[in-house]
Amino acid sequence: MSILLTGATGFIGTSVLPRLIEEGHRVTALVRDAEKAAIVEAAGAVALIGDATDADLVARAALDSDGVIHLASAQDVDPVLIDAVLRGLEGSDKPFVQTGGIWTYGSSSDITEDSPAAPPAITAWRGANEARVLGAEGVRGMVVVPSIVYGHGKGLPNVIVDAPRGEGVAPALRLIGDGSQHWATVHVDDLAALYVLALEQGDAGATYIGASGANPTVRQLGEAAATAARIVGGVEAEPVAETEERLGAGLAEALLLDQQARGAKARIDLGWEPNGPTLLDELTSGSYAPEAVTAD
Repeated sequence: MSILLTGATGFIGTSVLPRLIEEGHRVTALVRDAEKAAIVEAAGAVALIGDATDADLVARAALDSDGVIHLASAQDVDPVLIDAVLRGLEGSDKPFVQTGGIWTYGSSSDITEDSPAAPPAITAWRGANEARVLGAEGVRGMVVVPSIVYGHGKGLPNVIVDAPRGEGVAPALRLIGDGSQHWATVHVDDLAALYVLALEQGDAGATYIGASGANPTVRQLGEAAATAARIVGGVEAEPVAETEERLGAGLAEALLLDQQARGAKARIDLGWEPNGPTLLDELTSGSYAPEAVTAD
């Protein structure tokens, strides 16, 4: 299949692009400039330089493709890009995989695709866009919902790894709030496999949550990072107001959500098998550990 891919040079995209090529797909990557074009071409894709909000360009590229994966999801991009892709794919029944986000479901101890939406302010814009993809006629529209993505030393876990250290004889790593909240997590390479499976096998109107089933608390993650960094005082809670001041109110609200998910639907319907190292392992002795960062 010939696939139009956005976000190919981003954190998730750098795992999705090689996965698509390994599975025998031809990839056209929409990128902003010549520097990014060189990156995707080196990875085996054809570069299409342009803006994701150039509706005519996107519609033509979608028309010429056998399917679209949109990773570069953003509030100012999605309304234009989704319209353009649906125009290009209209009546073809070709796949269009849109990116969602786990925060949309708010706090819950067992998030599934049928859980009610309760998004924090930072992601409240997603719902209407996803509904357009899922309800599109003549297009096999789907949404992949990443939980908190980690791997290769990148992504949101660095908010924990790089958190402020206290002062004094026994400095401690600052948590996000009191750290009692769970995070649903997924390794980026496992998530890439899910995107490709959804493209190849997913049902029209389906949503697939990308969650490994490992749902550590932020305190557990902080303790792992503190141990790896040999921080004498371990971890310490941070008042919510100080977390909001440090990270911004919008991001803090999202990271304080208490979320757990298993990703069962993707396993059952698509045969997805996440098997990457857990985030706790990655923090303790993997890509986020100080030795790994120094080696890089």
